[in-house]
Amino acid sequence: MSMTHKKIAFLSHLDLNLYLFRLPIMIALVKKGYEVYAICPRGEKFDEFAKYDIKALSYEIQRKSLNPFKELKTIRNIYKVLKPLNLDILQNFTAKPNIYGSIAGHLAKIPLVVNAVTGLGSFYISESKKAKAVKKVMEILYKESNKKADFCIFQNSDDMKYFIDKGLVKKEKAILIKSSGIDTKLFYPTKSKKDDTQSVVILMVARAIWHKGVKEYYEAAKILKDEDARFVLIGDTDEGNPSCADEEFLKSGNVTWLGHRDDIKDQILSCDIFALPSYREGIPRTLLEAASLAKPIVTTDAVGCKEVVDDGVNGFLVPIKDAATLALKIKELIDSKDLRETMGQNARIKALKEFDIEIVVKKYLEVYDCQ
Repeated sequence: MSMTHKKIAFLSHLDLNLYLFRLPIMIALVKKGYEVYAICPRGEKFDEFAKYDIKALSYEIQRKSLNPFKELKTIRNIYKVLKPLNLDILQNFTAKPNIYGSIAGHLAKIPLVVNAVTGLGSFYISESKKAKAVKKVMEILYKESNKKADFCIFQNSDDMKYFIDKGLVKKEKAILIKSSGIDTKLFYPTKSKKDDTQSVVILMVARAIWHKGVKEYYEAAKILKDEDARFVLIGDTDEGNPSCADEEFLKSGNVTWLGHRDDIKDQILSCDIFALPSYREGIPRTLLEAASLAKPIVTTDAVGCKEVVDDGVNGFLVPIKDAATLALKIKELIDSKDLRETMGQNARIKALKEFDIEIVVKKYLEVYDCQ
């Protein structure tokens, strides 16, 4: 089959997910002559795809549901959208679309079905009975869905190894493509307007949930309360999440909580140190943005986070749930402007070399070309 007019669909349970993290790959495919579809429930970004010659088609899904009968209905909804398109390739993202999409794609006889594991989520952090039960069910479903898919892309080597070792995917189907990529031209470091007399700004950008290390960040800020430093947290609460931090806590302590912001790039540009003490990630978008904007990073030696930081080179890796070490490493950077600048420059180099969107797009295109 010739390269032109190949049809590819990107399936997600959120239009925002496709818009924020997959758009560069979709645009690159449009430029190469592919017919590209975004298949997702209708949300605030749904109509934006048309601007890029991407056709958006919606389906119904209940995100929080674990009812098998409702799930079967969702698979049927997806199948009904896929079947008439006569697709050549179906690219699924995140847990439920991976599972449903590979079943629906198999039923619709799509020649190439690709899953993408962009992180394993909070069920792999929590030790509760419910989390363990959900994890067990998810793994049974993942094993079945990966049998029906041709490939499964992973964003970090730990998740890939876990899936292979547990028999959730065959080794020959597993492909490592680190992160969803970052547009290093857009996230280009410009000089901050700050002068040296102002306090050092430490910034954390994440949903305000405990699993992101919010508690440890606040504790580190408390430990360093006598330093000439300002701690800022940007990120909304996630009320449906059992790990959600309460507003009373977020407004307390030595941290300025700004809630949701749309000017993340400007906020990162005006900080001096970027921190993310998360317990587990796919590969965090915010760390890529901070690295691309030449900021030194303090993050955890955790799955997904450690992919972005070479300890002592472009930042520091600290143990999970260790506020004292987090504070110690932040202080090291507060105390030395030279170290901040050197690590920031190294972060930018790493972003260009490993995570630039063009590198990531090229790797995805190689997967789609191997029919």
